[in-house]
Amino acid sequence: MDYLVKSIIAIIVVAIVVYGMLKGVKVYECFVEGAKDGIAICVKIFPYLLAMIVAVSVFRESKALDYFIALITPVVNFIGLPPEVVPLAMVKPLSGSGAMGIFAETLKKYGADTYIGTVASIMMGSTETIFYTITVYFGAVGVKKVRHAVWAAVMADITALIMAITVAKYMF
Repeated sequence: MDYLVKSIIAIIVVAIVVYGMLKGVKVYECFVEGAKDGIAICVKIFPYLLAMIVAVSVFRESKALDYFIALITPVVNFIGLPPEVVPLAMVKPLSGSGAMGIFAETLKKYGADTYIGTVASIMMGSTETIFYTITVYFGAVGVKKVRHAVWAAVMADITALIMAITVAKYMF
């Protein structure tokens, strides 16, 4: 059974190839066409990704995030969010890798078994990199006006943040 679990990806790939061959599909040619389309999409969305990465880096390195956290600390204390988790809440909608770095630092400093670690863990699992995702997906298809997508995603993240606080309080 352990061998089966370790080789599940290879089994899935082989199953797809065999299924395609049985259906008469030229599997290799389809793969190459898909790879060509993938490269074209990567080239198309690269400027959007670069702009997002630069914006996140400038925001973090300019210490603007630290000033903003100091400004909103009274509000987050009122709602029950530990100020130590605010950097994660601010960076997660912008950058998944930046959020992962902050998350790792938080767990290293406070531990996973603490209230701070629990809130951070729930936030990492229930929130999304909103602006990165919107940039990539809307940029890939050439959508310039995102209409209500940003606001819906922000509201979903706020809901996830509230639930992270609530669930962590009940766990501790």
